[in-house]
Amino acid sequence: MSWLSSLKSVFKPAQEVKLEDVQQVLQSFVLAHNGEKLQDRISQINLQDRILQLTINTLPEEADHLQNIHDSLADALEACGIQELNLHVIQQKKPQASSCSSKPAQTSKTAEKLPLVTDAAASSTAQAAQPQPDPNNPPIERAAPQQRDVPKHPRIQHVILVSSGKGGVGKSTTTVNLALAMQQLGLKVGVLDADIYGPSIPTMLGNAGATPMIEAEQFVPLEAYGMPVLSIGHLTGDHNTPVAWRGPKATGALMQLFNQTLWPDLDVLMIDMPPGTGDIQLTLAQRIPVTGAVIVTTPQNVALMDATKGIALFNKVDIPVLGVVENMSTHICSNCGFEEQIFGAGGGDKLSEQYDIPLLGRLPLNAEIRENADAGQPSVVARDSAAESYVMIAEKIIAMLPKVEADPQRIF
Repeated sequence: MSWLSSLKSVFKPAQEVKLEDVQQVLQSFVLAHNGEKLQDRISQINLQDRILQLTINTLPEEADHLQNIHDSLADALEACGIQELNLHVIQQKKPQASSCSSKPAQTSKTAEKLPLVTDAAASSTAQAAQPQPDPNNPPIERAAPQQRDVPKHPRIQHVILVSSGKGGVGKSTTTVNLALAMQQLGLKVGVLDADIYGPSIPTMLGNAGATPMIEAEQFVPLEAYGMPVLSIGHLTGDHNTPVAWRGPKATGALMQLFNQTLWPDLDVLMIDMPPGTGDIQLTLAQRIPVTGAVIVTTPQNVALMDATKGIALFNKVDIPVLGVVENMSTHICSNCGFEEQIFGAGGGDKLSEQYDIPLLGRLPLNAEIRENADAGQPSVVARDSAAESYVMIAEKIIAMLPKVEADPQRIF
């Protein structure tokens, strides 16, 4: 099997919602606690993308069964392409028994037909008709996982995110050089390129065009300067193939790169993040155990504004920010030696003071850094004038990492 066909089997396209199958599930679903059909309780159905909103009637004594109803129904609908089920509950009074008849009370005089499942995205009128949640009966939803609840990867001690609020500030260059610097300082380091839409790590590490092998449906990471490395750029095959994926597919690909890769035992996995504060950042916060984040910015006000959003997001999802790296801090003319702060001054200091996080270091706007990265030989490998600065920043980050006790079960 070629790597491309193997890749297609691993990266499956997002499942489409099958309306007929959804309708069939709702018609046949039976309430486990009393054997009644769910369709007799449904008053309204609304579908938005892959989120199904369902309004049902319940009795007071059924309160303890609502979570089981939601979970069982969500599992049944998942095979139809439903990603999330929001269950809205309308609690009704228990019907009074009639002395004139021994027959049980009906919910209505005639059995109502189940409403058709329609896609709300196709009609603004249907979207406007979505039911408002009852404040006394909030929707039953599965709680989003928190960072503290995410299990640790069995072979990775620390995960460090290198992030920025905007593109073009040198985040990927910083990632590869810090990873190489940590390796030079004695740690076992790997690199994961999470910039799904603009992967540049393969070029910077000199293995663009190489593709990973697949063993037992697991990617075998490529090697660059002794480090295990994997990027979506290694899977698309060339520089010209765009990754035109919607959010769910992109985040699914990231999780597969993290979980379905045969990472060796690592002290640190450096993850090069995409710019911004979107789906991939939220998915990481909820599903990957993160030790901390490093923010890369330039002194420019526009970059600082976006960097503050990234810091605020990490604070919100309980990911510690280890510090700020101010890139392109100053420029020294190669002809006359004149030093100029092209992008402004003091930006990193402002962030450090505002959020009480350390300024890890400043890096110059230097043609050597760019030339060496483009040639696949980052500064730490090429030992250019910026190499020492990267090593000093790496030393500060290592000093902040929590100490991990050795596993007594390991024999190597």
